[in-house]
Formats: sequence, C-alpha cells, structure tokens
Amino acid sequence: MRGLIVGMANDQSLAWGCAEALRAGGAELAITYQNDKARRFVEPLAQELEAPIFAPLDVTDPAQVEALFTEIAERWGSLDFLLHSIAFAPKEDLHGRVVDSSVEGFCLAMDVSCHSLIRLARHAEPLMKEGGAILTMSFYGSEKVVPSYGIMGPVKAALEASVRYLAGELGPSGIRVNALSTGPVRTRAASGLSHLDALIRLASEKAPLHQLVTIEQIGHMAAFLLGPKARFVTGQTVYVDSGYNAVSG
Repeated sequence: MRGLIVGMANDQSLAWGCAEALRAGGAELAITYQNDKARRFVEPLAQELEAPIFAPLDVTDPAQVEALFTEIAERWGSLDFLLHSIAFAPKEDLHGRVVDSSVEGFCLAMDVSCHSLIRLARHAEPLMKEGGAILTMSFYGSEKVVPSYGIMGPVKAALEASVRYLAGELGPSGIRVNALSTGPVRTRAASGLSHLDALIRLASEKAPLHQLVTIEQIGHMAAFLLGPKARFVTGQTVYVDSGYNAVSG
C-alpha cells in the first residue's frame, strides 16, 4: 500500500501516530510539511519512516498541491490512501464566541480545516485507479458544545458532512471516505485551545475507560480504516475516545 500523510507537525501529532502504525503494517508513505519552520521537526520523522516522497504542502497554495500530486503520479503512478490531519483557526476567533467570529477568520478556518479535504480528494481520485481510502480527523465538538472549542465546532461539523457527501460521490469508484473522531490529545494544534487542561481532565474523568486516548491507539484505528479489512466501511465518523462521546452531560 502507498499513501499520503498530510498534517504532520512533530512526534506528538495525530498524523505521526497514524504514520507509525501504517508504516509498521508495511505501507509506503509520502510525507508533507507545511513550511520551512516545520520542516526541521518533520524531516527526521520522514526519514525514520523511510518516506520516498517528502514535499512541502501549504493547502492554501494551489501550486504546491498540484506539485505534490504530480510528484506522486510520476513516482508511484497510483495512490491507495490519503490521511488528512489538518485544522486551523485564527487565535482571536478560536478564543472568542462563535457569534463574534470574523468573516475572515471563519472562512480561513473552514478553508484550511474542511475544504482542503475536498481539494485533496479531488486530486487523489484519479490516482486511486483500483479504489482507495480517505480519512480525516474530527472531534466531539462537531456535535456537542465543548467549552473553548469555538468556531472549530461548526467547522468540524462541516467536515463530517463533507465526509458523507464525498463517500457518496466517490463510492462508485471504490473510494471510501471516513472521519476519525478522537478524544482530546495534547498536540500542537490542540495547544491553541484556551481550556485544554480542563477539557483533558474532564474527558479522563467522564470517559467510561477513565483514560485518555493516545496517538498510538488513534494510529491503530486509522490503519484499520485505511486498510482492506475496513473495505465496507465508508461515510462514517468513527470514535476512538475511550467512550467519552457516549456519556451525557
């Protein structure tokens, strides 16, 4: 299997946990980094994964997206899976009330965190000649109000709806699309939340398993959903959060 991993920032990233599990299962990986600042953290991880493709990718730059998929097409000729693990919102909008969010901030969060999945899926589709799998990352705040999650709640809700529509549209080509909804994890992206410590404490207390999910456990579920054993699973939001989503209040 050959797949593209998008959104790795460091060895605490959800994408890193997924990449490790996929590589352990024998997958060959293409790894991207957002910019030169991120490269010094991601390049050693790409080397550890023996990634034959290591390329810059700012999903807001159409030229970089085009260049990445051109390289994949020329080097591999096909693609089996795509992992999308990207989320961003401007701090002033993320920390404020949704009702006070700016048009610019909301649109940027939606573009980077949601529509980028659609753009990447569009480029991946022609390379998934024998079918394939696409997976993105979501969070419980997409369906319930989570303090401090702000505009990312509506954005993740849109992301999960996009997963269902992409699954419907790409299914006839044998391409599956799913979302993995994780419990709170201390990643660089999550560090932008203003009440992360309280959220993590609440999740560990309320979850039926009374423990936080790890990036390794997230990686195992991602590897399953992207692999052949999940070939009849599509259009789903699958939870790996120690059961936190099942508890009310």
